[in-house]
Amino acid sequence: MSFAPQKEIYSLKRKWMLVEFQGFTKEELIQKKAYLDLTHFEKGGGAKMGCNSIFFSVKLKNNHRIHFSGVGSTMMYCDGNMKLEENFGKLLPTITKYQVKGHFLTLKNKNGQTMKFVAEDWD
Repeated sequence: MSFAPQKEIYSLKRKWMLVEFQGFTKEELIQKKAYLDLTHFEKGGGAKMGCNSIFFSVKLKNNHRIHFSGVGSTMMYCDGNMKLEENFGKLLPTITKYQVKGHFLTLKNKNGQTMKFVAEDWD
């Protein structure tokens, strides 16, 4: 069950393109078409970091809190993409906070590590 206000839920329900993550450049992330899909997050979310499909469960809580669990993926080996997928898959379950500001989504864990996304449909 989600405890977040409807307006917050609506603002999250879209496909988000990853634009800032650890040491990866924005160009690398765009080239790999890295994204997080929360369009139907009540049934589960999805992501792709250039190779494998990533899937997970999402729960929203009050005060901009979020919980990702059951993170899994397909198991293809894709030369040059594995580091991004591995790092994303490790960080996602540690995320505890979200913020939507304009067309940007920022996810953050309690250690201050972040990932920043822009809405795919922002223009």
